[in-house]
Amino acid sequence: MSTRKPRIALLATGGTIAGVASSPTETKDYAAGQLGATDLLAAVPQLATLADIRSEALFAIDSKDMGPAHWLILLRRVQALADDPEIDGVVITHGTDTLEETAYFLHITLATAKPVVMTAAMRPATALSADGPLNLYQAVQLACRSAAGRAGVLAVLGDRILPATLVTKRHPSAVDAFSTPEALTVSATDAQLQALAPYRYSRLSLPDSVQVLPPVELLTVGAGSSAALASAVVRALARASLLTGAAGLVLGLPGNASLPQSWEAAIEEELPASVPVVLASRCGGGVTAELTGRPNNWLQCVALDPLKARVRLIVGLGAGLRGVRLKRWFERG
Repeated sequence: MSTRKPRIALLATGGTIAGVASSPTETKDYAAGQLGATDLLAAVPQLATLADIRSEALFAIDSKDMGPAHWLILLRRVQALADDPEIDGVVITHGTDTLEETAYFLHITLATAKPVVMTAAMRPATALSADGPLNLYQAVQLACRSAAGRAGVLAVLGDRILPATLVTKRHPSAVDAFSTPEALTVSATDAQLQALAPYRYSRLSLPDSVQVLPPVELLTVGAGSSAALASAVVRALARASLLTGAAGLVLGLPGNASLPQSWEAAIEEELPASVPVVLASRCGGGVTAELTGRPNNWLQCVALDPLKARVRLIVGLGAGLRGVRLKRWFERG
């Protein structure tokens, strides 16, 4: 009796993994997103031993240019593929600059128990020591394992498996730019993968009627940052809220998500009650203390970094959550 190989869908979106430089020794000056999905597959013929792969190019961009409009298109294509009984898993190639935001967006919006794995590269495809081919091989290898589907969206980079809630680019150019102690090795057992299982109640469906996601801005507050910046952004968001029906603000704050007094006045006086503001710590780890005595539209970001907090707020607003419902859902994450 023969057993069929897993059927994996490969979605290419561009990035360095599809980048082309002028010479094999050039690793920094290159054009991202130049190669298509078939080119990526051709560079790794060993993939044919792992799976039957259906490939398509959804975008061909540098991930610095990725945004919520792309997320919606990607979400709906991945969901359609995941719903296809002929598909066992999905692999997405992406640029590294914003991979963590796309991964978290998909993690909290996709409804599937099939593996969804993202991968990328720090060196262009033309480099002598390109890291993309092995990353792609290991991503497909992981997508062939059904246990990976119970862990939500995963990323495979540099021999490591990272859940979407933890993946963070920590170096601008190093090959191990996503290295973190919390990562699993690519040889992780099914039990270890299942231990990454996400909280299912943190997922939220975006209705098909949603064509544009609400604008949410992120401001990082440093020592002595001018409150005039907060005032200008708050006014812009108030106008955007009238046009889109929703808008939000995330503040990346020092320490325990501590808001400077000058900023507190600007936020309290100018931010409409309909516009939520998230207080997030810029520390990048740990849990902040409970927020008390604040207006109802002030949301606490317990453990997410400011980038993921922004994604979470975009999704909550896009799904139509407001007021107490938004607060309860957001603060679960």
